[in-house]
Amino acid sequence: MRRKISITAVDQERLLKLINKEREFGSAKNQDYLKNLEQELNNADVVSSAEIPRDAITMNTQVTLKDMESGEETTYTLVYPEDADLLEDKISVLAPVGTAILGYRQGDTIDWKVPDGVVRLKVEKIVYQPEAAGDYDL
Repeated sequence: MRRKISITAVDQERLLKLINKEREFGSAKNQDYLKNLEQELNNADVVSSAEIPRDAITMNTQVTLKDMESGEETTYTLVYPEDADLLEDKISVLAPVGTAILGYRQGDTIDWKVPDGVVRLKVEKIVYQPEAAGDYDL
């Protein structure tokens, strides 16, 4: 069972709107991810942008993840779907790994379900978090 994540009120509001939009206009293949994301948002510890822990993964956070099996580290930026670009390592919050990491904190380990089983990822480092940098409007 996953623990309660921390998110900003702004992110929660934007993401719930995104979920509703995707349900209405998006593809049927995203429905499971939308349901999981909605559950996370509804169960989250919601705080103001100024109160979010500085090591939490919020929208537009750049984070280094470590695959606990291979030891490989990759740095991604968690973005809204329209800003996703794998060539720039920008992953959508609606992508399975994007949904999996939202709200987790530096040092946390995440069990990410994939078709072949479970991948264990560790949040190695928060490279950039908008709220910590005072960028509340991203």
